[in-house]
Amino acid sequence: MNEGALEGLRVLDASQMLAGPIAAMRLGDLGAEVLKIEPLHGEWTRSHGFAGAEIQGETNAFLGLNRNKKSVTINLKNEQGLAVFYELVAQSDVFMQNYRPGTAERLGVGYEQLSAINPRLIYCSISGYGEDGPYAATRPGQDLIVQGYSGSMMSVGSKNDPPLPGALWAVDSMTGYQAAVGILSALIARGRTGKGQKVSVNMLAVAMDCQSQELMTYLNLGIMPERTESPFAHAWVTAPYGVYPTQDAWLIISQSPLHILGEALNNERLREMTDWNDGVRYRDEIYGIVKAITPTKTTAEWLQIFDDLKLWSGPVYNYRDLENDPHVQATGMITSVQHPTIGTLRMPNVPIQMSDTPAAVRTPPPLLGEHTDTVLRDLLGYDAERLTALHEAGAI
Repeated sequence: MNEGALEGLRVLDASQMLAGPIAAMRLGDLGAEVLKIEPLHGEWTRSHGFAGAEIQGETNAFLGLNRNKKSVTINLKNEQGLAVFYELVAQSDVFMQNYRPGTAERLGVGYEQLSAINPRLIYCSISGYGEDGPYAATRPGQDLIVQGYSGSMMSVGSKNDPPLPGALWAVDSMTGYQAAVGILSALIARGRTGKGQKVSVNMLAVAMDCQSQELMTYLNLGIMPERTESPFAHAWVTAPYGVYPTQDAWLIISQSPLHILGEALNNERLREMTDWNDGVRYRDEIYGIVKAITPTKTTAEWLQIFDDLKLWSGPVYNYRDLENDPHVQATGMITSVQHPTIGTLRMPNVPIQMSDTPAAVRTPPPLLGEHTDTVLRDLLGYDAERLTALHEAGAI
């Protein structure tokens, strides 16, 4: 296999849960050597899986976010362990953490402390609300909580619905991607200046950035999103934007010229609606018309009709449907890797494609501490006697 684009880059990933690990995993997918620095008992997701689910003793949560990494267990609260970590810092390019503000400094791994050891180090801090301000050290930075702060829950659903969260861990994932962008940008800058720098990303700012259209509208025009009686997929997008029942399942109808939608549904009232803004003026009426007609045919029948008229539509899948979709199968969007205890481990493939330096699932998620001795021996030159002493001291 060809080398990845980030071959030769070494990342120390001390982050836990989702946003930080997904950023580090993406750097690993692109070829970086990622050393996952874990406490001796392992990071949080090793013991907290989804629905209590495990695959041969490994949690689904950890397995999903930590491929292409090596696990190195170091006790940063142990003086000898911290000294070992500092040696790794001196030979690395990137350090990542998502501790609560102030924690890194108390541990001895703050930006000023590590940049003094390695001035070329890119230091990435991920947080819920930033490193200063009223919420920095007091409010929990968790995806659902940040969704609530962000205002996004009031842009979906109908007037009588409670606030509706998204099913995806969107804020965590988007924060991870922004962190990766910031790290890569800092590495490019280091190529010019020779100096590292600190990259800070916070979840609330990311959630706001992803609502730039909505917030620009409110901040400049004072217009608030207003839910209607019908359950549309977004308060500000013109009808028929939403999900509708069919004879056998569900049908998504996106932004569609209403008069052409009238042709698809054979409805005279919709054929009359030739102004784009009719989709706002008559939202509830349009929803009622569409919802009454779509149950007369199957989803497949409607998709054919809509495709013929070049209207935007699609099915609603569950995971089994997604796995069996011919496009997903033909394009290799699901792949597998051999895990040392599980055997064949299936997972989504890397979503980035590069012609010369391919991103790839090269190694499985590591066992806890699987690479500690190997990394310290090969990278720092520790012999068996020193490794044994560090183990006995509780440092690694």
